[in-house]
Amino acid sequence: MDSLLREYLPILIFIGVAVALATVIVLASFLVARQNPDSEKLSPYECGFEPFADARSKFDVRFYLVSILFIIFDLEVAFLFPWAVSLGSIGLFGFWSMIVFLAVLTVGFIYEWKKGALEWE
Repeated sequence: MDSLLREYLPILIFIGVAVALATVIVLASFLVARQNPDSEKLSPYECGFEPFADARSKFDVRFYLVSILFIIFDLEVAFLFPWAVSLGSIGLFGFWSMIVFLAVLTVGFIYEWKKGALEWE
């Protein structure tokens, strides 16, 4: 058990050095940098003009729909990379499994397109 814990010692040292270095850098920035906040610096910036509405306003549901669709299709691409790397070893079964996966996603994409979920008015 003692030899197992010794193997993790470099990781513990690395984490300790990283935390210490981050603390030193943050403290050095407070000591070296000029602390001169003014109203212009502390005001919220929104495209070059003053904000005209509350930041906690409700978003349109279409924003959430588009973001969820983006996540779904982004995960599809994330599944394609390991599949492409291991295609030589998984054989025909792996190839046709991915074709079925892509077909289901394509049918879903066509359904969303026909329903107008990708339209932004």
